[in-house]
Amino acid sequence: MTGNWVVGQLDDFCDVQYGTRVVKKRDAGTKFPVYGGGGKTFSVDDFNRENRVIVSRFGMSPSCTRYVEGKFFLNDSGLTLTPKDNRLLQRFLDYQTLSLNDEIYRLGRGAAQKNLDVNSLKLIPITFPGDTDTQLHIIETLDRAFEGIDQASTNASRNQDSAKELFESALNSVFLHDTENWTETELSNICSIKHGFAFKSQFFASEGDYVVLTPGSFHETGGFRDQGEKTKFYDGDIPDGYILQKDDFLIAMTEQAVGLLGSSLIVPESNRYLHNQRLGLVQVSEGVEWCNDFFLHQFNTQNFRRAVQETASGLKVRHTSPKKLGAIKVRFPNSLAAQQDIANRLNELQSSAVTLQENNRIKISKLSQLRKSVLAKAFSGKLGPEQAQFVKKEAVA
Repeated sequence: MTGNWVVGQLDDFCDVQYGTRVVKKRDAGTKFPVYGGGGKTFSVDDFNRENRVIVSRFGMSPSCTRYVEGKFFLNDSGLTLTPKDNRLLQRFLDYQTLSLNDEIYRLGRGAAQKNLDVNSLKLIPITFPGDTDTQLHIIETLDRAFEGIDQASTNASRNQDSAKELFESALNSVFLHDTENWTETELSNICSIKHGFAFKSQFFASEGDYVVLTPGSFHETGGFRDQGEKTKFYDGDIPDGYILQKDDFLIAMTEQAVGLLGSSLIVPESNRYLHNQRLGLVQVSEGVEWCNDFFLHQFNTQNFRRAVQETASGLKVRHTSPKKLGAIKVRFPNSLAAQQDIANRLNELQSSAVTLQENNRIKISKLSQLRKSVLAKAFSGKLGPEQAQFVKKEAVA
């Protein structure tokens, strides 16, 4: 740090200003987005902030500070910081708030949900140049550096979305085209769906030989999800017929989380996983050609998932049943070889899309770290115009 920098606590130089409570049912409109501590929730017809950095108060995530461009309404779950006098420029304070993101997050209190300890926030040390010309110079330097980072982040996010959309488009188109030698029929005509067993929670354990599958064992886009530390093992008696075998095909019949209803998975291992309640085990009818991968892809299409949603009931947790699922129509080639060929092509497309998404996720993560590094240098007096130009070039490389 160089020059005449002022040092103190945040409360010495800044006012903490909370947002105002609004609720969608009463206050919803169309003109200005509502933010709390996270992303946009709904819109209202008035605004109370413009071009500001907001700080999350409730339900804090690791990204608990963010800049919101334009006019918006700040709900009471967020706050902003405002200079008490003209010694500290608002935009300089906004950049410094972003640089303090990790320290602010560490002030969160609570296990299940982190809420900001505002009194501790007021005691955070801050430092800034005593003259506003130096502050303006740092702001301009950061603007140049962040121009490249922001553009690169936007491009990487678009690439992520494009990869997902291209695969979903290809997936849905496969099952929409009229094709010769395909059969269309209700699901109940080619298989039955068996309910799982209600395993008793008093026998759930942190380790053991058998794993109880739950809706959390499904990815929202289909496929088996290892739940890691959340895995439920079982050490009670197991009734006959509820120990699953490799390649058994299951459908989630309850929406424990958005997107899970109608998702499917293929059991990865024999004599390890238990068939739990609210999960449907597909039992293919005799003489029916059935390729697991083909039907897993079909069950991920928009048409199938929409049909499952239409069968569901329940207010807080939506669920369906084997009988209702059985009434949904499916389409498939009559030969197993044709099903396998389509599944292989979709598997390759999906693998390419996942790789592209992961590459861009890594890019976004690196850009986030670069952003933190730039802010740290700026507020230690080590970021000059040459370094800013280098950062801009590095970001878009």
